[in-house]
Amino acid sequence: MTNFLHTQADLDAGLAKLVLQDPRLEPVAEKAGIFSLRRRDGGFPGLCAIVCGQQLSTASAAAIRDRLFAAFDPFHHDAVRRARTDRLKRLGLSNNKIKAIKEISKAVARGEIDLEAVGNMDADIAHAELVKLHGVGPWTADIYLLFCLGHADAFPAGDLAVQEAAKIALGLRKRPDPERLAKIAEAWRPWRGVAAHLMWAYYHVVKRREGISLEPKKSAKKSRKTTAKRKTSKSKVKSNGRTRRPAA
Repeated sequence: MTNFLHTQADLDAGLAKLVLQDPRLEPVAEKAGIFSLRRRDGGFPGLCAIVCGQQLSTASAAAIRDRLFAAFDPFHHDAVRRARTDRLKRLGLSNNKIKAIKEISKAVARGEIDLEAVGNMDADIAHAELVKLHGVGPWTADIYLLFCLGHADAFPAGDLAVQEAAKIALGLRKRPDPERLAKIAEAWRPWRGVAAHLMWAYYHVVKRREGISLEPKKSAKKSRKTTAKRKTSKSKVKSNGRTRRPAA
């Protein structure tokens, strides 16, 4: 049976069952205190909103989303599919995100995915369907399932805040990577989504910061190395066989 979190009562009931399944989470829930269910609109608009917010602060993501939705009212996949790239760029979207929402709009238009049907699938099956879409990775798929569809068993194992919260809550020596956290979360089925909500609330209490939309940035190590290399190259010039720093 697939469970959903449509109301606060659903979340509260799910949390009670989760704590019974894993008593380790009882003190975590006590520390987290009362937390509210957060939901977003689903379907094509909901998925595009999450894609727009990838690797951005909550404020930046909201600003771009609002401009995008205001530019296309009503927000329909055909309108986005036909939109000029330069128009979308002016709204603040990167090239990668423009390609992603255009490819998603094409997939919806062609009937390659039915986002309404996805809402009734088992969490793992729905996840597999979503990640087939260009620009939709595991984190985006799980956030969509959890916040747009209210899927009680969706679990964003790649979310940095959930990882950090799990590390502290479970007394782990280091922050678990997505693979390890996914294995840990097996004990929380079919309430993994409730566990995710709990971890975000716990993270907010222990870290005093917002925990949502903390998708890991891609190729961060590579980017740092490239940046360092570029800085080194720019800071040195060769003169008479010697290397010196450029004059101010």
